[in-house]
Amino acid sequence: MANPFGNLGDLQKLQQQAMAMQQALQKETVTIEKNGVKVVLRGDQQIMEVSVDGIIENRIADAINEAVKKTQEMAAKKLLEMNK
Repeated sequence: MANPFGNLGDLQKLQQQAMAMQQALQKETVTIEKNGVKVVLRGDQQIMEVSVDGIIENRIADAINEAVKKTQEMAAKKLLEMNK
């Protein structure tokens, strides 16, 4: 009989790699400036700063980050529903 937990080690290894990747991405940033708007984004897609014509508007960053979080939660919920 095959060991039903045989792939558990592979799963743990993948999880560790994913966590390491996320930590590495959090240390990287991308800055885009276009038409008077500047956006600073971490590699894990977290918006760090939004400025418009040199005025920092982190309320915009907070709203976008909240929207992204909601879409991630929605995607996770859909994935769970598909796996039932």
